[in-house]
Amino acid sequence: MKVHFYKYQGAGNDFILVDNRENTINHHNVKLIAHLCNRRFGIGGDGIMFLQNKAGYDFEMVYYNADGQPSSMCGNGGRCIVAFAKFLGIIKNETDFLAVDGPHHARISENGDWVSLQMIDVNEVNKDGDAYVLNTGSPHYITLADNLEHKDVYTEGHAIRNNETYRANGINVNFVEKTDNGYFVRTFERGVEDETYACGTGVTAVALAMAKHHNQTGAIETPIKVLGGDLNIRFNYDGHAFTHIFLEGPAVMVFEGEVEI
Repeated sequence: MKVHFYKYQGAGNDFILVDNRENTINHHNVKLIAHLCNRRFGIGGDGIMFLQNKAGYDFEMVYYNADGQPSSMCGNGGRCIVAFAKFLGIIKNETDFLAVDGPHHARISENGDWVSLQMIDVNEVNKDGDAYVLNTGSPHYITLADNLEHKDVYTEGHAIRNNETYRANGINVNFVEKTDNGYFVRTFERGVEDETYACGTGVTAVALAMAKHHNQTGAIETPIKVLGGDLNIRFNYDGHAFTHIFLEGPAVMVFEGEVEI
C-alpha cells in the first residue's frame, strides 16, 4: 500500500504528516511508525501526525513520537498540522481542533507560514531542587544553565530523563540561558530520546517557569531562541495561574512524497 505524506518543520522540529480523513491507514503499529520516523531507513522525523475527522472540530491531531509510541501534546507539531490543514483547504485563517490534551484554538497567517497556537492553561508549577517541573501538554523539567551553546545536552538530559524520579514515565529536559531580550533553550526530548532542534511545549514551559522565577505577572511576551530558529510565547499570569498561553512561530512544508507500507 502506498501512502502519500508531507514533511513539515517548525523551527527545525520536523514531522511527517498524513491526511487520514478517510481512515485508510491503521497507524496503531509501533514498528511501522518507528520505521517511518527513522532517518536512515525511513522518511525521518521527530514524530508523525495523522490528520483525521472529528465531530465538532475542524480536525483531530493524532501524534506519535519517533519511537512509535503515542505521545502527549507536541506544540510545534500542533503548529505544523494547522499549516497542513490550511494547505488541504480544511481551514482558512483560524481553527479549533482536538489533540490528545484537549481542544486547541489557532490562528495562521495569510501566507500560511506563521502559526499562533493556544496551549492549555497551567495552574501548577513544582520544584525539583533548583529546577522547575510543570506540564504544558507534556511534562517538562526546566533548569538554568551557563555556556549553553557548549553544554552536553544529550548526556545531561538523558541522565535526568532516566533518573529514579522520571524513568518510568519520562520527562522532557530543558536547559535555559538568559539572553538580551529573552532566553536560549536546548531540549532533550523523551520519545525521540535525543536533543531536538526545538520543542514547542518545552519553550512554553520555559517561558512560564521563568516568569515565576522572576516574579513577573500580567501580560507577558517571551522571545525564545532554539537551535532551529526563533519562537515566541505570550501569556497572562496573575501569580497563581497561567492563562491565554500562545506558542507562536514558523511552520513550513519541506517536501511531499509517497512511501510503501
